Amino acid sequence: MEKRWPLTFAAWIVAVVATAGSLFFSEVMLLPPCVLCWYQRIAMYPLVVILLVGLFPLDRRVLNYAAPLALIGWGIAVYHNLLYYKLIPEHMSPCAQGISCTSKQIEWLGFITIPFLSLAAFSVLLALFFTLFRMPKNE
Repeated sequence: MEKRWPLTFAAWIVAVVATAGSLFFSEVMLLPPCVLCWYQRIAMYPLVVILLVGLFPLDRRVLNYAAPLALIGWGIAVYHNLLYYKLIPEHMSPCAQGISCTSKQIEWLGFITIPFLSLAAFSVLLALFFTLFRMPKNE
């Protein structure tokens, strides 16, 4: 079996868990997503389909489509975390209507928040994509 397949599959699992988690928060726990959460969802949700299509059959080119989405989502997640932890002023937030991008909806163990979970998911995806990009073509 090609060595890229398990890493691509792991990336797909991360995207599925992140998508399911965001839907659980909004549809089951009834926590409304803020504007930045919506932008991160826009970057994460297509990754579930893109990575799945790239698995059967394994196509290295799937990273050309998945990596830019993950990088955009990661950038938004970084910005969201900087806002959430008040490292940049709240008046720089795009959340003018609806729920605030800095409202505390969950906080597990004192530091695990919804913006943190998003940042972690995009970071893991980027680490997996970087590893896949660095693998020789014949593996």
